[in-house]
This record gives sequence, C-alpha cells and structure tokens, in this order.
Amino acid sequence: MMNTFQSSSYEITPLTMAVIACADKHGKTAALALEEHDEYSIRSTPSKLIDQACKFFGSSLKGRQEGTRDVYGITHKAPVSIDPFSGMYFLPTLSPTNPNCSWIAHSHVKTLYKTKNGCAEVEFRNNRRVVFDTSYGIMLNQLERTAQFRFLLEHRIRHLQRRSDMVAEPFA
Repeated sequence: MMNTFQSSSYEITPLTMAVIACADKHGKTAALALEEHDEYSIRSTPSKLIDQACKFFGSSLKGRQEGTRDVYGITHKAPVSIDPFSGMYFLPTLSPTNPNCSWIAHSHVKTLYKTKNGCAEVEFRNNRRVVFDTSYGIMLNQLERTAQFRFLLEHRIRHLQRRSDMVAEPFA
C-alpha cells in the first residue's frame, strides 16, 4: 500500500525512485516524488527539486550537467549524478528546461516496457509501474546513456580512491 503525503518541500534521497511532473489542483506544474512505500505531492517542478538536491551536495543541476558533458560528452537531456557515493543517478524524460520533465532514479529501474502507443512504461524494483509520455526508444537510450555515464564516473572515483596518497583527507 502506498502512503501519500502533501508537502511544500521534499529532499531527494537514495529512496527516491522518481520525481514525476504533474499538475496541481490549479493546473500549475507540480511534482510527485515516488519512494518504495510512499509518495509525496510537492509544489515545485521536478527539475527544481533535482537542482535543490544537487545544491545540497555542493553543485547545481547546471553544474552536474556540465560534469556529465565533461565525463561522457552528453549535451542534451544529460543524466546527472546528484551524489555518486550514495548511487543517486537521475535521468530526465524530456529536456530539463521543459516543466513537464520527470526524473527517474537509474538504480530503481527494474524493467522497461513499450506500451501499445509506443510510450515507455517503467517498472521499478518494488514492481510499481509508471507510464511516461516519452517514447520507448528515447527512454531506452536514456537508461543506456545513464549506465555508461555511471560506469565512467565511478571508474574515475575508484581510480582516485586507489591513489589515496593524493587525497588531503580520505573519506572515513
């Protein structure tokens, strides 16, 4: 059973499966944050929530997008690493400048299906399914690009960790 909460703010965590664009009761863009057992309605756009999460970890959405470009060369609809140490990699369903852009946590995706009208249906690890107004092919490409970006960034991080003599203070 899913517990639903109304909130004026929301903190993205490793439990967040997706931040989905929706309309509030006044027709304004809002967000629905899905977690394994809970969902939260938030008065903010999904991309603003992603930006706030990036800022919590010392950057911004724009900064994380620039980092993705530098690591992997992706310039449009770039996946972002909110926090690679906790595995928070999110991929956009549309251009992040589009208020209807939703964000999906890569680590929570179990399977991707193609609907009869060609849209993408994501099955999350908790078996919940959500249909996104994005083509199956685009979503498959986004998942693959996120996996490759994740691999490349984590490879860089592991390389630095092996050379811990170069770090001023290693992580505890």
